[in-house]
Amino acid sequence: MSKVIIMTDSNSGITQAQAKEMGVVVLPMPFYINEEMFYEDIDLSQEQFYEKLQAGGDIKTSMPLVGDVTDKWDELLKEYDEVVYIPMSSGLSSSCETAYMLSQDYDGKVEVVNNQRISVTMRQSVIDAKNLAEAGKSAKEIKDILEAAKFDSSIYIMVDTLTYLKKGGRITPAAAALGTLLKLKPVLQIQGEKLDAFAKARTVKQAKNIMIEAMKSDFEKRFDSADGRNINLEMAYTHDLEAALAFKEEVQAAFPENEIVLNPLSLSVSCHIGPGALAIACSKKIDIK
Repeated sequence: MSKVIIMTDSNSGITQAQAKEMGVVVLPMPFYINEEMFYEDIDLSQEQFYEKLQAGGDIKTSMPLVGDVTDKWDELLKEYDEVVYIPMSSGLSSSCETAYMLSQDYDGKVEVVNNQRISVTMRQSVIDAKNLAEAGKSAKEIKDILEAAKFDSSIYIMVDTLTYLKKGGRITPAAAALGTLLKLKPVLQIQGEKLDAFAKARTVKQAKNIMIEAMKSDFEKRFDSADGRNINLEMAYTHDLEAALAFKEEVQAAFPENEIVLNPLSLSVSCHIGPGALAIACSKKIDIK
């Protein structure tokens, strides 16, 4: 049986310390802040990131450096037979396509998974991949299983401020000004490919209800599991843990049969939506045989 190691990037929200506990490898994502490069969870913490963001810093996301990726693969292949690499969704970054092209030089020893995940749903993919590897699956088998389920996930995000969507060019300045005037709380969705508009709420309470009802609908209609038994339920937030914990109580009441995993939203998404965001996410459970 091949020795398979699971590798992802920090868009999964898995910290370096957590990666060691889980027995996986996390490649830190680079960020440019006022033209200076930082690596997530290496020399850029969540707290430092939000300090710089709220101070008006010019923050740009970047795909991992090619050398960082291949050097890590080369290092891992000295100890392991195969690498399963799970980068962020190809709909959100070109890093997945680049990694796939690089993997072609590794004679099947590196399998790049394009299963359209980000943040907490991507984290679940890493856990699934680790469990599949422990069950004796090869890197190719793990890739095929994860990609077959690539659209079996859902994320809804309430944005507290329109400032960062405007700054990133995702909405026009006029739309941002109107939304701010009307005190709108947009609800965005990630259904695999990319970040899209889903609904507009006038209050935080209304936005929360919209997300909970959307998730109930997904459980029943998309995933055929109204009771949530076959679903991993996750939550994410940006910067405000207290608000996230309060919302978690509401979500738990709506989904009493599900254990909820709560983690910070990855910084690559956070820089586009800003602090104060709340998210519900889910993914269909994978059969580990």
